[in-house]
Amino acid sequence: MVYIFDTELQKNKQFAFALASIYGIGKAKSLLICKKLGFSRNLIVKDLSKEQLVKIVKTVESLNILIAGDLLKSTLFLTKRLVSIKSYRGLRRYQGLPVRGQRTHTNAKTARKRFR
Repeated sequence: MVYIFDTELQKNKQFAFALASIYGIGKAKSLLICKKLGFSRNLIVKDLSKEQLVKIVKTVESLNILIAGDLLKSTLFLTKRLVSIKSYRGLRRYQGLPVRGQRTHTNAKTARKRFR
């Protein structure tokens, strides 16, 4: 098992797609990281060495990407700030209603399930 940033990477997947399973790293960022490190797109996670794993961690940290716990903390802080200043988005978030203008006539029940 390979753990990077508190996320287990599936050992039989290609590295670029397994890296995208980390919260905060998508497909485009994972391909960018592979390109910077000079890894092949066909590299399998189980074929990685310890030195390559260290290089991956250093590269991600040098790119200043918010990932995993830090990203979760920042998003929670932003939503709490919206609620505390009682903005429209904060009030909708607090009430459990859709925030970005979706209709509530027919989907209010699903919106309430999602946000609470």
